[in-house]
Amino acid sequence: MSKITQSEHLDKCIISGKPVEKILDFGQHAYADTFIAADQINLSEPVFPLELHLNAESGGIQLGYVSHAEDRYNLYSYSYTSSNSKTARTHWENYAQWVKDRYNPTGLIVEAGSNDGYLIKQFTADNNRLLGIDSSKSMCDIAQQQGIQTLNTLFSSSVGESVAFSYGRASLIMANNVFNHANDPVDFARGAAKLLDLDGVFIFELPYWLSMIESGRFTDMVYHEHISYFTIKSSWNLLQSAGLEIVDFEIVDYHGGSIRVVAQHDTGRGMSDKVKEAIAYETKVGLFDPQMYSTLQKKFEHQRDSWLIDFYEFRYKNPEAVVIGVGAAAKANTWLTWHGINKTHLHCITDASEHKQGKRTPLSRIPILDDNEFAKHDNPYALVLSWNIGQGLKNAILSINPNTKFISQ
Repeated sequence: MSKITQSEHLDKCIISGKPVEKILDFGQHAYADTFIAADQINLSEPVFPLELHLNAESGGIQLGYVSHAEDRYNLYSYSYTSSNSKTARTHWENYAQWVKDRYNPTGLIVEAGSNDGYLIKQFTADNNRLLGIDSSKSMCDIAQQQGIQTLNTLFSSSVGESVAFSYGRASLIMANNVFNHANDPVDFARGAAKLLDLDGVFIFELPYWLSMIESGRFTDMVYHEHISYFTIKSSWNLLQSAGLEIVDFEIVDYHGGSIRVVAQHDTGRGMSDKVKEAIAYETKVGLFDPQMYSTLQKKFEHQRDSWLIDFYEFRYKNPEAVVIGVGAAAKANTWLTWHGINKTHLHCITDASEHKQGKRTPLSRIPILDDNEFAKHDNPYALVLSWNIGQGLKNAILSINPNTKFISQ
């Protein structure tokens, strides 16, 4: 059997190696960040169980089944770009300024999961050397065209060691919305430790599991590309296993709530009060309690069913209505699959990214067009799927067709 159709059952915590317990089940899903090109319509993309498992001791929350990392980013041409929206560009510009103001990095600056190079390019300076590392060949090609030297490989312990040997140690290593993509996050962290200068900083940012739970939106933030779901507790234990420690963290308003963690080589100072308080709160709200997730599973199934009742009633009463999805994001694909929505329900999905236009969504096979599609219909309905940048999308759509009405998720 080809590895393309296989996934591996994870029955041990990828941080501690201890047993895990299933806490959530979302059914069968394709890769959320896969978009199907016109010449791939006749192909069937991989589909695997989408489950979450927990090890309460480490605080680790992870997929129950993990696929081959190389396939996730190169089996189909990867389409997500860091600069795909004004919201994203502004966030990364502010992020870069935050890092410069606090740490003023000079010398070698490395970004693991550098994507199209938009963030690391913000650190261009005479006394800096920039190096991107990304697993997607198509994204590496885009970054190289922007003048960013980029290695096309999965970041790992061996890659960190090799880069340190060839380029020297880094004053700054960034890994944003990519650390959680690693099949072996401990090995990823060890790679950062091997590459990081003695007084350097390793900064990573990714969706915060607590924020996802508290927002009630986490069902569409779970997908095969996200292997693990970070808490402060899991972050501390993960970094410790690689000889690193958290020196600071912040909660930022991105992707519905993310944590930005700053780590350095372990000094033996131990856990700060700030980290202790955060872990105590995570424990108090039930992040490491399997029973809480049993209740949440039922809650989200009920919310899904309630939404579908309203949506089908709308379609039944308005059979000629043109419903257009807005925002072909990974979270949209998880949400569409969870709700069983496909191209027979939506006319299309619009997206500003030229890397997605002309393709189709996985499984649901909904065509992806540009936003001007709204101008072709008298009274279209818009279903905003990228809720994290929803207001900006609504304003853009209304400027194209002020008669557009919106359907909420």
